[in-house]
Amino acid sequence: MKTVTAVIPVRAGSRRIPNKNIAPFAGTTLLEHKIEVLKAVPEITKILVTSDSEEMLSLAKKHGVATHVRPAEYCDEKTLPFAETVRLVCSQTDGDHILWAPCTSPLIEPKTFSDAIQTYFEKLQNGYDSLLAVEQLKKFIWDKEKPLNYELGEKQVPSQQLPDWYAVVCGLSLIPREKAVEWKYVYGGKVYQYVVDHVTAVDIDEPVDFVIAQALFRYREEIKQNNTANVGGGG
Repeated sequence: MKTVTAVIPVRAGSRRIPNKNIAPFAGTTLLEHKIEVLKAVPEITKILVTSDSEEMLSLAKKHGVATHVRPAEYCDEKTLPFAETVRLVCSQTDGDHILWAPCTSPLIEPKTFSDAIQTYFEKLQNGYDSLLAVEQLKKFIWDKEKPLNYELGEKQVPSQQLPDWYAVVCGLSLIPREKAVEWKYVYGGKVYQYVVDHVTAVDIDEPVDFVIAQALFRYREEIKQNNTANVGGGG
């Protein structure tokens, strides 16, 4: 049986949004919301919250999931690189495969995680070594001096005709656990790009992202409720 350990990395510090990982969201907190979403994914064998925060680890225990105490030097984003955090966490847990699932992407639904995991196992059989969620970009992009994906003047094309570029969605990646330890990363060199929509891709990094995520969550829930209400019975 293939086992999947879902890792939720959280830490006490946050530079832009204080205590971001336990900020209020969807009637609970970002961390607790993510735990409950992952609990609804049947392909996940184990959920692990890794943190240096006693409060966050206590919340994880309250929700009945596994915890991993991460030393402070693996959490400050200064002392050690992200690669060492991945190596530490993935070497100190079990499971054949790792789903890296930060709680700062709160709009990824259980059905998306489930489909991504199924797709991941299929793609491993086709020569891919990992899976990464991405969002398609159809925007006019510049560096400091010039456009990178289009030409100026008469040669400019509509945005729909821009080349396919993709942005990483940090909330979902899958990799064999032993490879994560070896490569010290959450996806490999031959990654399958799993495309998600713009709403699913929302990541909370700045305070305004929080407002956007909360508004989109409420909007999506209202649509679900309306669709349910509109399903009439026989009579």
